[in-house]
Amino acid sequence: MANHRNALVAAVRQELAEARGAARAVLAEAESARGEAQSRRRLVRDAYATCLNQLAEARDAARRDIQRRFQFESSRLAGNVRRLAAHTATGAAGLPWRMWSPSEPELGAAPGLLRIGTLTLDDTAALPALVPFLDAAHLNLDGPPATADGVITGLLLRALGTTRPGDLQLTVYDPEYLGGTLASFAPLGISFVGPGGLGPALDELVEHICRVNETVLAGEYQSLADLTAATPGPRAEPWRVVVLLADPATAEELTNAQRAQLDRIVRTGVACGVHLLVRGLELAEHTTVRRLAVHEQTATCDITGDLEIRLDPPPPADRVAAFCRATAERLRAGPPPAKLSDLEPREFWAESSAHGLVAPIGDSTDGSLIDVPLGDDPPHALIGGPSGSGKTNLIYAWLTSLATRYGPEELALYLLDFKEGVSFARFVPGPRDPGWLPQVRLAGINVNGDREFGLAMLRHLSEELRTRAQAAKRVDASKLAELRAEDPDGHWPRIVAVIDEFQVLLAGRDAVADEAVTLLEDLARRGRSQGIHLILASQDVSGIEALWGRSGLIGQFTLRIALPKARRILADDNLAAAVIPRFHAVVNTQSGMSGANQVVRLPDAGDRLVWRSLQRRLWRDRPDGCEEPRLFDGDAVPLLPENCRPAGPVPDAASPVGSSPGAVLGERIDVAARPARLRLGRMPGRNLAVLGTRTDEACDILAAAALSLAAQGPAHFSIVCLDPDAARPAARLIAELPSADWCAALPALFETDIPHYVIGYALDAGPDQAMLRKLLTEGPEQRTHVLGWWRSVARLRDSLGGLAARLDPIGAWVALDVQGADLAPLYPQPGGPAWYPRTRRALFFDRSVHRTPEVIVPYEVNSDHT
Repeated sequence: MANHRNALVAAVRQELAEARGAARAVLAEAESARGEAQSRRRLVRDAYATCLNQLAEARDAARRDIQRRFQFESSRLAGNVRRLAAHTATGAAGLPWRMWSPSEPELGAAPGLLRIGTLTLDDTAALPALVPFLDAAHLNLDGPPATADGVITGLLLRALGTTRPGDLQLTVYDPEYLGGTLASFAPLGISFVGPGGLGPALDELVEHICRVNETVLAGEYQSLADLTAATPGPRAEPWRVVVLLADPATAEELTNAQRAQLDRIVRTGVACGVHLLVRGLELAEHTTVRRLAVHEQTATCDITGDLEIRLDPPPPADRVAAFCRATAERLRAGPPPAKLSDLEPREFWAESSAHGLVAPIGDSTDGSLIDVPLGDDPPHALIGGPSGSGKTNLIYAWLTSLATRYGPEELALYLLDFKEGVSFARFVPGPRDPGWLPQVRLAGINVNGDREFGLAMLRHLSEELRTRAQAAKRVDASKLAELRAEDPDGHWPRIVAVIDEFQVLLAGRDAVADEAVTLLEDLARRGRSQGIHLILASQDVSGIEALWGRSGLIGQFTLRIALPKARRILADDNLAAAVIPRFHAVVNTQSGMSGANQVVRLPDAGDRLVWRSLQRRLWRDRPDGCEEPRLFDGDAVPLLPENCRPAGPVPDAASPVGSSPGAVLGERIDVAARPARLRLGRMPGRNLAVLGTRTDEACDILAAAALSLAAQGPAHFSIVCLDPDAARPAARLIAELPSADWCAALPALFETDIPHYVIGYALDAGPDQAMLRKLLTEGPEQRTHVLGWWRSVARLRDSLGGLAARLDPIGAWVALDVQGADLAPLYPQPGGPAWYPRTRRALFFDRSVHRTPEVIVPYEVNSDHT
């Protein structure tokens, strides 16, 4: 038993030991698992805390970025809105009352929005709260009458302050206060509708809308605003603003017919320039109705939604009254005359001259621009007015209007001023401004003593007329206008020739006047068919009367423009010019007949700064190849062209010799400014005599001849100076001709392979007249030519042998201060040429070329005198 018990105990002990071991193992494993779980829990908690921190930081960063972007975008959008508001509500439409002043709009500009207060968005600066009105909407206000009336007063003042006087008519219906609510606007002559008068007022507005709508539809426009935008000048119809300040009984008293008329105005009024400004009465629903809910100092609008508008205070009553009084005075005085800028089109050089020229020169008494036509009818214009009446100003305005509408491919201007002045100098390059008017081809100033230049211009136009007529013969005349319209680049530009003080050209009974009349009659008669138009202007009654004796000429000038106190421009029974004030003109396209007058107010076109700015803009836009205009200044002395001076030493004998070199003597008075040349060939008489006592001019002629000959080929020069007064110019000439000989006496005649030119100063003072006669008679055939200066015709004759001597050796002469009768021995016609000497002008005659002598301008060769 004991052994069995011991064995059992041992077994139990063994099992207990194993159980304890297993329990300890399980406990150890559990402890390990518990430690790992606790470690994982700590890691999860740490990760969770880190994640929470990271999310918080990301959230804060995102919030800050969102706030930053919101502030940036809101500021940017607010800036855009502010700029847009400044653009759509300029001047008086958008300025606060402390800065407010009326601002007249540009002609044809569309009305903008009107300010009623400000909008505040978060942290952004206050934005202007704007509402549409003229040409856009009716306004319906609801709220306390006192506040609403303040808003209406501000809207009316802004609308009136941004329109021209007379462009807005105001009608007020105020049954409660009988117009007293808006009494400060009374000086404008507004219409007040009393109790019981609303029905007739609505009927009259509907009739007005129907009449305007017919006009709009006749022009195929959508609205009166479109018609106004497409029509230059002031509005055809003023805006009509009807203010309805309804009391509680007004809505109840409206009949069905009146309500229907009101609804009709709501639907159709805006398109016809009729606008309702209503308080206390509900307007029918329509897209043109804008509603404002007004509170004490704030308002909401259906345009801005839930955004609250902080209303501007009403404008000060004294400011409203002062503005209305000033506007009423301007209305009584009439619209101001047009500015020069008002004559400019919206787009420069957009017009075609294929069918004529149309341009305004000013406006009428109602402010509308007056167009002046030039084309087939009327073809030419006659302008007249006494000194100081504004003739030059009128011409400036007309040329400005033409030059801005028609480009250089469409219009060519030829300008000639015979009075003592430089009226047309502004259109050509000058020392201070290199720009010019691109349409100008030629301008003549200070030409009162150079009628020959006027004749040269008429000859040039006559040649142009002949060229165009010949070209037109190759085209069917019936298709010419059609071709011009289809191909703007294929037709000739129209020519407008302006001749101021034209009577100077026609004065006197001489060949110049006779030829000028013949050319003018031909240009006036045939020029219209070839696009050539004449504008003749004069302040002298005798000048105008010079045309009346030439019916073939005066009959072509059907366009007459008479300035104040002008005589003989209009018909004898047309006295309009005698009653118009200064800065006005009468435009008549029916040869001055009564009943065809248009009175025009002329703008001030004399401001050089305004003109220079405009001309610089046109000059910058000139097309490629636009040539600088030819300027002839009668007071300027032309310089010898550089190509008429030798570029280096005079060529030697090895160089080729021209068969007939040409000596340049001066500038011809013609359109092309060509030099007058004397051909010196191997024929008898190929010598030159310069006649007169003006030493400087005689020396310049000889120097120009010698230098131009030296520039053409090999030559030998002998300088003979027999007058001490001419020693300095002679020395300067020989300095430019280093191979020339300085001779104390006339050189002997000798054989030469190259031309030999004897340049003689005061040859009448030389003792060896026999040698001079030998050089003159025998020299040309041996290539020796004398270019000499004699101080009179009598001394020239003495040099050739006295009264019985023949003057054949002098084949060409240039006369300075020598009377025409004294030139009779050298002239083929008895009595001598019609020549009246004048400074810096000379009479040139070459018997081998000329039938009649021509006037030239001696070049200035030396700069030590003028």
